[in-house]
Amino acid sequence: MFSNQFVLFFSLLLCLPFVFFFVAPHVFPSPPGESLIPISDEIDDRSLFIAAAGSTSLSHLSSGNPNPKLKIAFLFLTNSDLHFAPIWDRFFSGHSKSLYNVYVHADPFVNVTRPGNGSVFENAFIANAKRTARASPTLISATRRLLATAFLDDPANTYFAVLSQYCIPLHSFNYVYSSLFESSTFDKSDPDPNPNPRGIRILYRSFMELISDEPRLWKRYTARGRYAMMPEVPFEKFRVGSQFFVMTRRHALLTIKDRILWRKFKLPCYRSDECYPEEHYFPTLLNMKDPDGCTGYTLTRVNWTGTVKGHPYTYKAKEVVPELIQRLRRSNHSSSYFFARKFTPDCLKPLLAIADSVIFRD
Repeated sequence: MFSNQFVLFFSLLLCLPFVFFFVAPHVFPSPPGESLIPISDEIDDRSLFIAAAGSTSLSHLSSGNPNPKLKIAFLFLTNSDLHFAPIWDRFFSGHSKSLYNVYVHADPFVNVTRPGNGSVFENAFIANAKRTARASPTLISATRRLLATAFLDDPANTYFAVLSQYCIPLHSFNYVYSSLFESSTFDKSDPDPNPNPRGIRILYRSFMELISDEPRLWKRYTARGRYAMMPEVPFEKFRVGSQFFVMTRRHALLTIKDRILWRKFKLPCYRSDECYPEEHYFPTLLNMKDPDGCTGYTLTRVNWTGTVKGHPYTYKAKEVVPELIQRLRRSNHSSSYFFARKFTPDCLKPLLAIADSVIFRD
């Protein structure tokens, strides 16, 4: 007859597989699986990106036109109503469509009211928009979708400004346009600021952060697993930065054509609190491909004091005064910031009240 000790040992032995089955996934998480992006979305995007990559027009400057009309493509990412459409309409008002284009990627699974009555957003919503979620590779896909659509739509699109529905302008359209294309002093880090005889800057660089000293950089890098990014993305090349940037046409094409880094950054993460693919992919890609072609800073002002669950400080209506606009404009890297976020929808009324006297008065 078996002893009590033997029975107890044997019972524990039999329980081990069950313990491992339930506990192991939490102690030893499985390697990252396939992408969280639906295969149907990938197929649609691939067709769009191939078409855009096949375009031979890299810059309107090469057209031979002695007075080229270079454009800024304003790319809006949203999963809610465009609360600040009225102030953006005033920003663009009176300016020729030969100088800009507007594109909107709106999550089709959210009921977004489309502005009408002559708004610049009326016909700006792209048809190939897909579902998006914060802190997921879907935001990378949505941004690449906007870049590819704008790239294909108009060869005159020379700069691509990525914005959200919570962004506001800090200057007039004239200030933004002349700073990008004509000013020789706006970008304080520009090694070759001289414009050509036509008043067009010779050297274009993307206004994108390439941050390498972020305190949690290693945790962000290993969010998918310690070796998940290797060998394509070594840690020393990994960067973080704002997902809202102003990108050149050549960098837009580089981003559209990328396949290698995308396969890494679309993988799911072990830790969602360290995983913000939209803040990692674009800075890392350009840092690996063309770091000298980037300024290292963004033109969208964000207040990261009082951060809550990864969200920046959100300005309330009572805070919208002329002094706030002046403070948000200040930059150590350029003559001024162009845009700012993040504002609550009820800020619209006080913003409109100071739009002509402060915001658009450069």
